Amino acid sequence: MTRAGIVTVAGFPNAGKSTLLNRLVGEKLAITSNKPQSTRHRIVGLRTEGEAQMVILDTPGLLEPKDTLHSAMRNAALAAVRDADVLVHVVDATSRIPDSFQDAAKLAAAPRAALITALNKVDLLSAEQRESIARQHPEAVLIAAATGEGMDDLVQAITKRLPVSPYLYPDDDISTQPVRFFCAEFVRETALEQLGDELPHALACEIEEFREGSSPLYIRAVLHVERDSQKRIVIGANGQQIKKLGKSAREKIERFVGQPVYLDLWVKVLPNWRKNRSAVLRLGYGEPNERT
Repeated sequence: MTRAGIVTVAGFPNAGKSTLLNRLVGEKLAITSNKPQSTRHRIVGLRTEGEAQMVILDTPGLLEPKDTLHSAMRNAALAAVRDADVLVHVVDATSRIPDSFQDAAKLAAAPRAALITALNKVDLLSAEQRESIARQHPEAVLIAAATGEGMDDLVQAITKRLPVSPYLYPDDDISTQPVRFFCAEFVRETALEQLGDELPHALACEIEEFREGSSPLYIRAVLHVERDSQKRIVIGANGQQIKKLGKSAREKIERFVGQPVYLDLWVKVLPNWRKNRSAVLRLGYGEPNERT
């Protein structure tokens, strides 16, 4: 008897959702950053082990939309919640713990999925703090996605809640998304790492050309920013910043695809794209709410 189903990972920004997805899949699929709201898409990872297959959806952090991009991100997160067979509510155990997922997500009704509360980052707590949290939240699973602590308990909790079903995907797949999607995410992650707090939310990456079968693999990527001043920051003096960014991003992509890569990296200004519905849709962020 096999089990399979959709496992949605949801919660506030910076709770560690992407780190948890990567830990469960055993491969870096979702970018990780200490910048809030770094996850913008619904990332799909597959974990097949024993008699269970998890289709894991990492989602943008639950937030109140401030612009069209935020609205599209929240829609993506809520759609993943609706699709879930099992919902893992990831909570930063070092901050305030919400009373319920329904309250945290500001939902009119409780989700239909089986709910597991995963209190993350317990490795940052003292033994006394962990004991106190365990007493206050006996139903929760205590984990540290960064170190792997508590993963066996979480996997067991998810597995027993999955519906009886044949596998939904081949057992050696790790994602349903194309390689070019992850290449764009690695470029954006590198920009977040190298550019600090200067323009993290104004950046978007689009793959304009991806030549499968070429050697080295040719990828033309464009980093979109909103203003000319931001473009100058990304390029840097004498083009040194974009060269550094491109080198690091290329190395990440090469590790992921297992072959040499020629990364042709460009920067373009797409004015106020985060507030522009057509630009948000073009960049693959999904449909925003009509009210924005």
